[in-house]
Amino acid sequence: MDKGSWKQTLALLVVLASTYAEASFSWHMNDFIRAVKQVEDGSPGSEPVAVLKRLRSAAGLNDAFIKHFLGDANSGGAELEASLSDYISKALRHRVTEDAREEGVVLTPDGTTVALRPLLLGIEAGFLSKTKGRVPGMHQLTLAKELGLFFRHSSARHLGPDGCWDNLTSPQVFTLSDSPSLLTTAQVNGGMDGVVLGIKLSKSKRLRRLSSWLTAYYCHHLENEGMDTAPQLISRRRRENFSRLVAPPVLARQAVKSVALLGILKGRPKMDAKEKKQLTAAVKEIVQEFVHKYMDCPTIIPRCMWGAEPYRGTPTNLTLPLSFMYIHHTHTPSQPCLTFQQCSVDMRSMQRFHQEDRGWDDIGYSFVAGSDGYIYEGRSWHWRGAHTLGHNSIGYGIAFIGDYTTKLPSQHAMWLVKDQLASCAVGGGRLKGNFTLQGHRQVVNTSCPGDAFYNEITSWEQFGEVKK
Repeated sequence: MDKGSWKQTLALLVVLASTYAEASFSWHMNDFIRAVKQVEDGSPGSEPVAVLKRLRSAAGLNDAFIKHFLGDANSGGAELEASLSDYISKALRHRVTEDAREEGVVLTPDGTTVALRPLLLGIEAGFLSKTKGRVPGMHQLTLAKELGLFFRHSSARHLGPDGCWDNLTSPQVFTLSDSPSLLTTAQVNGGMDGVVLGIKLSKSKRLRRLSSWLTAYYCHHLENEGMDTAPQLISRRRRENFSRLVAPPVLARQAVKSVALLGILKGRPKMDAKEKKQLTAAVKEIVQEFVHKYMDCPTIIPRCMWGAEPYRGTPTNLTLPLSFMYIHHTHTPSQPCLTFQQCSVDMRSMQRFHQEDRGWDDIGYSFVAGSDGYIYEGRSWHWRGAHTLGHNSIGYGIAFIGDYTTKLPSQHAMWLVKDQLASCAVGGGRLKGNFTLQGHRQVVNTSCPGDAFYNEITSWEQFGEVKK
């Protein structure tokens, strides 16, 4: 074989190796953890901080702002294998393309999507902390900087959005559902997880590999009791845990400090009093939106993630705010769903029954509560449902997956609806503050939501009898 042919063969092998690496690692958290294990196995005995620095070095996350808190990423260790380094680099470099594809994010087993950059920066800050529970740079590296920069981007009016994957088994492309802001939902999820895990690790004396921490957090399997017996430190509890750990005024102050630090690192003059006052007011406003959307409201799995068929016809919009919330059980499916995969199967089954057998335009419910820790989007906030005959235009229909004739839903699922979803609806102007909660059977001739569950909701604060 001549010299030219050897060069062509070598180039082809490089391309094939790169293609194989792309194919063997998807953008699923399980695959990212597998890549982290390869890094760990390549340097036996390395502490988690050293592994995190190698990951950060491979991705080029070594700007002045990051180094101010975490130091230099270039630890001097052996270089990673090329295809592994390329995968990690793409995994940690967050960006949104012109066609609304979000990169640097992964699908987790619980059905939510997480940006890896803020997650790993938060974890590294936690490991470097010398004081239990106090982590310098934690807020700035995860969420505060982007919150602080909102005021400079007039096009970024709202936080979010979320999006959907092209494939749930081997995800490759994540497409946003709307115009992006400086903080997409995946970035918020990653930032929250970075805070929760970082603070936990600053207090922990357990020497575990980074991959073990990630596996325990993202890959926990729920038992029959669902979230009621689940450990505290799992991804399904990110909003609960974050809300316990972070006070909104502290987040706002750190956002202002982040912008000030960025200016100093770039050699700009110190902010004067007027500019700081304007920034503080703008940050306070965006933090209020953050608190409502990501702390007061529960996580809602979008229709495209559970595989919804399109609405048939043209939906009728509701006139908000509404006055009622109607509680249902699904009866069939009769068993609670404990995983994103099973809850999605149940959602598709109910939509198919409502559309094909009942002849309705869509799944009838506004929202559905699983026992996996999440709410699933049905017709959502603005479309009139088909859940409570004669009352669909004045209230939301909320169903709990399972048959609750003789037993109750999990305490966590009931809390998600009774406290979080209801508070979210009132705070967002979708339900009146004095709304009435009723069981399906109170206004329609049915046994729904089951005897046991109906007896339970009569004790809820917003429960009301039917007025004669």
